[in-house]
Amino acid sequence: MFKHVLVPTDGSPLSEATVARAVSFAKDANARITFFYAQPDFPMPIYGEGALIDPTTPEQFAQAAQAEAQRILDKAKKQADDAGVVADVDTLVNEVPYEAIIDAANRHECDLIFMASHGRKGIASLLLGSETQKVLTHTKIPVLIYR
Repeated sequence: MFKHVLVPTDGSPLSEATVARAVSFAKDANARITFFYAQPDFPMPIYGEGALIDPTTPEQFAQAAQAEAQRILDKAKKQADDAGVVADVDTLVNEVPYEAIIDAANRHECDLIFMASHGRKGIASLLLGSETQKVLTHTKIPVLIYR
C-alpha cells in the first residue's frame, strides 16, 4: 500500500520511539523510509534593554545545527539499516518546520508521512501549536500519527 514513508524526527524521546515504530511499519509494509530533520534557522538577535547577547556567529550556529541533524539522522538510519529497511536521510534549514516537512515529503515523492504527536492539550496546545496539526491541515499526503 505505502511504498515511501517520510519520517520527520527531532531527536526527542518521543521522536526516537516514533522512528523505531516507523521502521517496524516500513518493514512490514515493504516500504522505504526517508528520515527528515528540519534544522532551525539562525535566530535574529533582539536588541534593547535586557537583551541577551549570543556570541555564536551564524556560521557557528549553522555548523552546530548541521552536526545535530547528522547525529539524529545517522541514528535513525542505523535503526533502519539494522532492520533491513531501505532508508535515506534529508535535512533542510527552515524556520517553519511543518512547511519543511511537507516540502520534503513532496520532493521525495513520499506517499505517507509518519510522525509523532506530543499530545499537548488545553492552553499549551493553543500557545505552542502543533507541527503535527499544521502538517495535517496543510498536506494532501496521508499522515499517520504515532503517540
